[in-house]
Parts: sequence; C-alpha cells; structure tokens
Amino acid sequence: MSARRGPDDHEGEDAARVDVRLLAVRAAEGDEEAFEVLVHRHSLPMIQLATRLLGNRAEAEDAVQDAFVSAWRSLPEYRGEAGFGTWLHRIVTNRCLNLLRARRPAADLDAVAEPAAPEHQSSPARAAESHAAVRDLARAMRSLSAEQRVCWVLREIEAQPYDTIARTVGISPEAVRARVFRARRMLTEAMAAWR
Repeated sequence: MSARRGPDDHEGEDAARVDVRLLAVRAAEGDEEAFEVLVHRHSLPMIQLATRLLGNRAEAEDAVQDAFVSAWRSLPEYRGEAGFGTWLHRIVTNRCLNLLRARRPAADLDAVAEPAAPEHQSSPARAAESHAAVRDLARAMRSLSAEQRVCWVLREIEAQPYDTIARTVGISPEAVRARVFRARRMLTEAMAAWR
C-alpha cells in the first residue's frame, strides 16, 4: 500500500513555512522568545552542518553560536527572500569558511564521532580497518583547500544544488563545480587504497 500525500500534508508544510516566517518577523522586531524558538528549531541541523565543515564538534558549536548571534543582529535586514533556514545556512557556512581559512592547515576530523557498528559486524580487525579508513579520509580532507572542502561538503553531504552553493559561498556556479571536481579527484586519489 503506497502512502499518498493528501492536501492536508501540504497545508502542514505551508503552515510550518508561514510559522517560521512569522517567527522571523517577530524576532526582527525584537521578540526574543520568537528568536529562541527559531534557534531551537535550527540548532541541530546547523551544528551538524558546521561539524561536517569543520570536523570538530566543539568548534562547530562555537561557530553556530556565533552565527546565531550574527543572525540576531542581522534580523532587521532579513528580507525573507530566502527561507529563514536557507538564510541561516548561509551565515553558518560563511562563518565556517572563515574559520577554515584562518586555521592552520591541520584539521581534527578524528573528533567526529563514528557511528557504532552493529554487534554482529564488529570485530577487532574490522574496527582497526575502519579506524584506519577514517584516519586516511581525515588526512585527505585536510589536504583540500577551505573552499574545496566547503563546496564538497555542501554538494556531496548536504546535497545542495550548485547555484545554492554559489550564492552561499559567493562564487559562480562554474567555480563551485570546479572546486567540487578537484575535491572529488583529490579524495578519490587519496582513498584509492580503500577501493
């Protein structure tokens, strides 16, 4: 039996969008409770995004907190042309990109928690192999430029369209495609031993 979407399903989505827009308008007018609701709704996805970009949960949490402060200050200029989540996504991505550009070349991707393997699949040999693969991927990710890394994560992990990434990062879609292409090639070469 297939699940069909009825008109009520779309109404719920529309109501959520209107609700977020209303909250953003109220927050822009200085309503701290409305902004608190927006922060609560968007915190987890923004932290996940920042963790993927920065490779460090603590640094990601700090970046997201800074992004929320920046969003609060910028709310009066928020025009609603993009959804609030999209607007916030752009702020978080740019904050992370600035941090990546400013940081020393070494990034600690080993701090990102790896999902636990089911009991029947875990063994010391498999765990050692998995750890080695994660270590090699972390090393390969550190070899990417900040721009390549951000474009690759937004495209390959976040599944963002090239045009959206271009607007977020402030470059042309062609430049995004080139950075993603180079990142894919470098990661493929670096991980060739694991194929």
